[in-house]
Amino acid sequence: MLGTALIVFREVLEASLIVGIVGAATRGIAGRGRWIAIGLALGIVGSLVVAASAGAIAGLAEGMGQELFNASILGLAVVMLAWHNIWMSVHGRELAADAEKVGGAIRDGTKALSVLAVVVLIAVLREGSETVLFLYGIAISGESSPASMAIGGLVGLAGGISVGWLLFAGLLRIPLKWFFSATSVLVLLLAAGLASQAARLLIQANVIPSFASPVWDTSSIVSNSSLAGKALQGLVGYDAQPAAMQVAFFVTVAAVIVAGMYWARRRSHSSP
Repeated sequence: MLGTALIVFREVLEASLIVGIVGAATRGIAGRGRWIAIGLALGIVGSLVVAASAGAIAGLAEGMGQELFNASILGLAVVMLAWHNIWMSVHGRELAADAEKVGGAIRDGTKALSVLAVVVLIAVLREGSETVLFLYGIAISGESSPASMAIGGLVGLAGGISVGWLLFAGLLRIPLKWFFSATSVLVLLLAAGLASQAARLLIQANVIPSFASPVWDTSSIVSNSSLAGKALQGLVGYDAQPAAMQVAFFVTVAAVIVAGMYWARRRSHSSP
């Protein structure tokens, strides 16, 4: 039961951190709950489909299909988060200045939320499929009974969701005039971290070189398998022993998003 609870908690924690940031970043926009719910539902269904097709996916590309698949969906999430931050760099001040009337801007708000629904879907799809695969491995090993696995799964699920909710509630306590700046930083780090994780998967699949691995080793401080390490991985793509290519992906994506936000602001200010 303990092993099941820990696996489910770690995977749900990472997904719930992303969903919490997404929910907080869309504060004040009408209809966000509906889009997040759509993303959650599609992610759960998709994770079950991926888990059912795990054998076929893993067998693709000389046994590296799972790594390539995960890297692809992480790349899509990076693009969506980058687009959101650039969009919010222009519209965030408008939302903060007149939050109660944001519902009138349904066209722009819906566009932003539809993109974030994809981010939620991807987060749940990735972590959900991994959870199902891990639990399947425990089940066929015969180390745990179905009842103990069910109890452990529920405990882990409740714990992961609770931590995500605490993050979401904490972000909502930030005064609105600073709120969008704070969430923009979180979304930027989240996107750069996902890019770093995608790079790690591509290195494992021998698609790209690592250049130097590891660049540093902080396992003695925060290991990848620890609760803190898992939380940091979900928030900023933490890796105790990153390759140089992972660091390059992180820095590049962060720089591109910052440049895009700067360009969008300048273009907005120069427009009549």
